[in-house]
Amino acid sequence: MRFVDTNVLLHSVSTHPVEDQKAAVAARILDADDLCSSVQVLEEFYVQATRPSRSGALTHDEAAAFIGTWLRFPVQEMTVALMHAAFSGCVRWRLSYWDAAVIESARLQGCRELLSEDLAAGQDYGGVRVVNPFA
Repeated sequence: MRFVDTNVLLHSVSTHPVEDQKAAVAARILDADDLCSSVQVLEEFYVQATRPSRSGALTHDEAAAFIGTWLRFPVQEMTVALMHAAFSGCVRWRLSYWDAAVIESARLQGCRELLSEDLAAGQDYGGVRVVNPFA
């Protein structure tokens, strides 16, 4: 399984001409059947995709519909155990809570790869390696 971070989802719905190549890469990724994500990632997508200042912002209904299509992938729910693991990750890797929670969500789902352009490509976080699919 590969874990998909928020930026992959955001690029997949981008209509900005500068992001055409990233949108195509994201669309190819999302056609795979070995993906998973988390409630946190889907929430972050919703907030960023519907932000009024975003170029090509989605409506509530559009964002909710996209999220609905991604529910075909396993989605890690937020739990107290996940929260505590993310707290530990913050200290261990000196990351923000949100980044540590993404990493721990990936780990809980058995992922060895985290597809993201927001974390250091190639970095291994205790068995979860970051891969920047847009590099």
